[in-house]
Amino acid sequence: MATKTLSPELKSAMKELRLGQLLPTLADRIALAEKQDLPIEDFMLGLFTDEIARRQDASAARRADEAGLDPDMQFEHWDKTAKVTFDRRVLQELTSMRFVEAHRNVVVLGPVGVGKTFIANGLGHAACRSGFRVRLHRADDLLRRLRQSRLDNSREALMAELCAVDLLLVDDFALEPMTRDESRDVYQLFVERTGRAATIITSNRDTADWLAVFDDALLGQGAVDRFKNNAYDLVVDGESYRSRLKPSIEKDGPPPAAPVTKPKLPIRRRKRPSA
Repeated sequence: MATKTLSPELKSAMKELRLGQLLPTLADRIALAEKQDLPIEDFMLGLFTDEIARRQDASAARRADEAGLDPDMQFEHWDKTAKVTFDRRVLQELTSMRFVEAHRNVVVLGPVGVGKTFIANGLGHAACRSGFRVRLHRADDLLRRLRQSRLDNSREALMAELCAVDLLLVDDFALEPMTRDESRDVYQLFVERTGRAATIITSNRDTADWLAVFDDALLGQGAVDRFKNNAYDLVVDGESYRSRLKPSIEKDGPPPAAPVTKPKLPIRRRKRPSA
């Protein structure tokens, strides 16, 4: 099959329309369409459908990167032979993303290492593919950021950002006692997001035990009661899943011929302030 030659004018026009990603395979696709006597409408539909899918995938990947999600923790990579148990009906409901649309919460409970963080990341990736804005924070890091924001007078902006995101994931909540200020921060976050946005929390402790980590019992009762009564429960149990994420020579395959180099980060241009 002879390769078609694309004119410089066509290439320039496609780049102007931001369709440059189609160029590497366009010549071969045109030749194949001609060989198969494909109607022009079907050819254009296939071409644009593929471009739409590529852009959606790129947008989802960008949202997942901005969210701080682990790229390897997607349900497509879940080891189905893992000896862990959970209610698959609940997970099926959660992957539909109806809970995000309905501003519901999710509590992922279970002992150390059973895959709670993996499941939370997997739901985060699914939300990104559905077009939702997502943010993932480990609980101790989130509290540290809120504590720091009090010192540099950025707390209001940070709290507004946390309350505005479509899906907030808080990993390893209630590991250790919180100070009075931290208890107030969590209370405000829970109250302001309840009924307005969706939140996923992973924890080794049952929600009944969360009260013990709050400095103020009344704040704790108000926060936890609001959260858990608007939440789906997904309880995970079984053997540790982390051993399945352990690197090995068998999984990685043979090493490359030359050492890998640090990839160059894309240049992000600052948005110009509107006049």
